[in-house]
Amino acid sequence: MAEIELKTAPADFRFPTTNQTRHCFTRYIEFHRCTAAKGEGSSDCDKFARYYRSLCPGEWIEKWNEQRENGTFPGPL
Repeated sequence: MAEIELKTAPADFRFPTTNQTRHCFTRYIEFHRCTAAKGEGSSDCDKFARYYRSLCPGEWIEKWNEQRENGTFPGPL
């Protein structure tokens, strides 16, 4: 049976407090900027996907994905 290794995003000096909301949002944006620059499925972007998925609540991700599809996402992509 394969062993599952759980990880979260590494500490980031830009987000020193325990509230990780901005860290989550920034990692989400970094992932989508990376895929825009390097293409969908680029392995270079995998780490950003892991980071935002470990930091962000699923409801936020769903909402942001819908906003991106509708052109109403509030962040700089």
